[in-house]
Amino acid sequence: MTALDLYAADRAHLVHPHLPTATPTGAIFTRGKGSKLWDINGREYLDATGGLWLAQVGHGREELAEAAAAQIRRLEYFTTFWEFTNDRAVELAAKLAQITPPGIEKFLFTSGGSESDDAALKTARYYHAERGEPSRTWILSRRNAYHGAAYGGGTATGFAAMNAGLGPLLPDVLHLTPPHPYRTWEYSGDLTEFCLAELEATIDRLGPGNIAAMIGEPILGVGGMVAPPDDYWPRVEEVLRSHGILLIFDEVVTGFGRLGTMFAAEKYGVSPDIMCVAKGITSGYQPLGAVMMTAEVADVVNRREGHPVGYTYCGHPVAAAVALENLRIIEEEGLVKRAAEVGAYLHGQLVAQLADFPHVGEVRHTGMGLGVELVADKESRRPLPMPGDISGAIREQAGVIVRVPAPHIIVLSPPLVLTHAEADQVASAIASVVGRLRPDGTVG
Repeated sequence: MTALDLYAADRAHLVHPHLPTATPTGAIFTRGKGSKLWDINGREYLDATGGLWLAQVGHGREELAEAAAAQIRRLEYFTTFWEFTNDRAVELAAKLAQITPPGIEKFLFTSGGSESDDAALKTARYYHAERGEPSRTWILSRRNAYHGAAYGGGTATGFAAMNAGLGPLLPDVLHLTPPHPYRTWEYSGDLTEFCLAELEATIDRLGPGNIAAMIGEPILGVGGMVAPPDDYWPRVEEVLRSHGILLIFDEVVTGFGRLGTMFAAEKYGVSPDIMCVAKGITSGYQPLGAVMMTAEVADVVNRREGHPVGYTYCGHPVAAAVALENLRIIEEEGLVKRAAEVGAYLHGQLVAQLADFPHVGEVRHTGMGLGVELVADKESRRPLPMPGDISGAIREQAGVIVRVPAPHIIVLSPPLVLTHAEADQVASAIASVVGRLRPDGTVG
């Protein structure tokens, strides 16, 4: 098909998530290598998003193509339901047990983050029911959090617009205030104290014997790469433990090196009961996720036949083979350390080039996750209205792909193989457009 044929077929047949039907497709990509992408017309772009937060080892890795092909030739699929399994799924589970935080020993594989989040919520409720506390059904989440697009995790997602028009959602889900250090007007007094007081008051109101779990992203990803105060998660964990409430860490975005540690649980010094992962486990080369849990949780939910969680592609051998090779690359190429180093460098370049612009409120980063918050003015810190397509302007004018998941926040999650020269290119591209922002959010 020619480029014109592809664009016509795209408009005629392909449904794009989060894109109105009448909006034209921005680019059709055909090739990738490292942090670079090429579209159908041969134009080169720098990928500063990692697709959807996931291209840890970069695009076009021959090693991963070879791992997938070799596994397909040996065994393309067999189920891990009941007493069956396959060697690659077992090998991946054993590998994960070596690199996950202490206490995480058991793994249920899924096809991605939305399945992982849904499975985690079901597992938490089922865990309490099996222990004789079926009344523990409430799930605590937070506003501006993202936990997938399925019904369970989608209900836990804290963006009202994402659930508009969907009818009744999962019952017994409540959203708390997220810690956002930059938005000082939302809180009174110490930020962590404010959030902890709200959490404890909520537990008292619902009754601790009625709450199954709290699910949280270690840092708010779609919400703008917002990191909490260092004492937030350890103190949240302490409160939950005191009431027998499970902690679910949603590491779909943060897992496998994104923050400069293999997992965010290490960074914040917490021991979740359940962890959800996907994305970076294969760097996107195969759809794969996992619900990772303590032996205590797994032994309760699996002590008899009936655990109501399982998917056709649980432990898919090709996905597992790719994940094993992907983890080898991450370790042998030192990409976790590189995320911390190059992420800090990119942050420094962004600050140097953006800090004096009137509509740049904060440039923040944790490892290779960065956010640029755009404000109407620096004093009020109120969000800048953005009726224009700033990500489209950066892509078309400067050849760099960024994401604007909230109307006033530019989010970056580049491949962990990003070079210093490429970091310079990202910073310059953003500055070239943000420096021309008008008070109404349009680009001059």
